[in-house]
Amino acid sequence: MPSLFRRKSADLADPATEPLTPAQEEAAEAARSRAYTPAKGRETPKRPVTGRRPAGATKPLSKDEAKALRRQQRAETAAEFRREGGPRDRGPERLLARNVVDSRRTVGTWFFGGALVVLIGSNQAMPPVIRLASNLLWGALALGVVVDSVLISRRIKKLVRERFPKSTQRMGSLYLYAIMRAITFRKLRTPEPRVAIGDQI
Repeated sequence: MPSLFRRKSADLADPATEPLTPAQEEAAEAARSRAYTPAKGRETPKRPVTGRRPAGATKPLSKDEAKALRRQQRAETAAEFRREGGPRDRGPERLLARNVVDSRRTVGTWFFGGALVVLIGSNQAMPPVIRLASNLLWGALALGVVVDSVLISRRIKKLVRERFPKSTQRMGSLYLYAIMRAITFRKLRTPEPRVAIGDQI
């Protein structure tokens, strides 16, 4: 008669010797302390690289190198501003206004040059004829700028209503933006012109 207290052969196996799955091995390694040394014959686990300090500190820049780096950064910033403009230049309506101004010759581009001539010619040391011509030139420039500004504003108003009927842009602000661009020399305009003189807008 078999003994009731005799264990089966399957029960005699040591549970510690049973093979573990990869997930169980990872859980067991995570539960061990950092001071734990793995048994011989097993590869030492590597420390994670993420979050560790770099092997060596970067070499500090010299004064000349830092100055050259700052100069390069300023040049890149200026080139980007020259190409894209600033926050006040954003929006399709502003782009349309710029194209309207840049596609035509404006009297305003000659305004500051004419003002310098008028300033020199109106000097009291000049003959009366020169002073009279300077005053006439000043009046012609002022009248030309006014007429040109009115024509530019009417053109912008028409195009904005046609292409952006739901625009919330204030027209007065848009007119002033275009007029200030119109009295600026073409090579000094920011953002730089994207259309040539005579192009159809």
